[in-house]
Amino acid sequence: MPTDTTMGQARSQPTPPGPLLAFWRSFRENRGAVLGLTIVAVIVFVAVFAPLLAPYSPSEQFRGSTKLPPFWVIGSDPRFILGTDAVGRDMLSRLIYGSRVSLFIGLSVMVVSMVVGVALGLAAAWFGGIVDVIILRIMDLIMSIPSLVLAILIIAVIGPNLTNTIVAVTIVGLPRYVRLVRASAISELSKDYVIGAKVAGNGPFRLMMVTILPNCMAPLIVQAALGLSDAILEAAGLGFLGLGAQPPVPEWGAMLADSRDLMLSHPWVMALPGIAILTTVLAINLMGDGLRDALDPRLKRS
Repeated sequence: MPTDTTMGQARSQPTPPGPLLAFWRSFRENRGAVLGLTIVAVIVFVAVFAPLLAPYSPSEQFRGSTKLPPFWVIGSDPRFILGTDAVGRDMLSRLIYGSRVSLFIGLSVMVVSMVVGVALGLAAAWFGGIVDVIILRIMDLIMSIPSLVLAILIIAVIGPNLTNTIVAVTIVGLPRYVRLVRASAISELSKDYVIGAKVAGNGPFRLMMVTILPNCMAPLIVQAALGLSDAILEAAGLGFLGLGAQPPVPEWGAMLADSRDLMLSHPWVMALPGIAILTTVLAINLMGDGLRDALDPRLKRS
């Protein structure tokens, strides 16, 4: 019969943390990831509340105030904290609204790529044979062409606009999701819990979506976070070439293209959207690195 001392020791043992708390504790060990998460949270806040934070409309032109420098340069105007562009539009307002456009493109590409990639990856793993070969060969064909070149080719066929930019970037990034889901699903199919679910009479759809897919989510979430930054970069590259979002949409890549003639005479006009792209992509990559460490301890850096 257990003594009072034994029972007291059993009661005093700490309760193991839940999965969310354990995940957060592992995530916050990576200071770079926490910094990245903080920056991403600020950018998302700015994008969501852009109409309240931006001092002017992103397309409003002040004809008598073109090419004004930012506040730290002599000759600035206090009405325009970050100056104005070549046609007199407020740079701060365009950068704020540009965060909304760039995040919308990145999130749209990420969601569509995940949905389509999961469907194709699970189909290839489950059916195998000719279905698997066809899907993999199509993905190999996409991956054999440099991503920006393929995106330019797609845009040249379907036309340049914001929607088609999302379509092109989604097609370019799709193979990563398909191959990742396929590899994860194949490794899970041979495990005992899947065999038990089959014996219990679960159908193929339930096996794939309820039994196998949740166990493939950890690497998929990491890929989605890193794919978000890739999508923003690809969209910015297309915008810089004039094949992405079209004027007057305040997309960061298009803002770079509009200001390239001012690179030497008014460098801040081109530097500001470039810094916005760099900061956003770097923050998302840092956050994705932390997600990788937290979700898969085997990949944790020493």
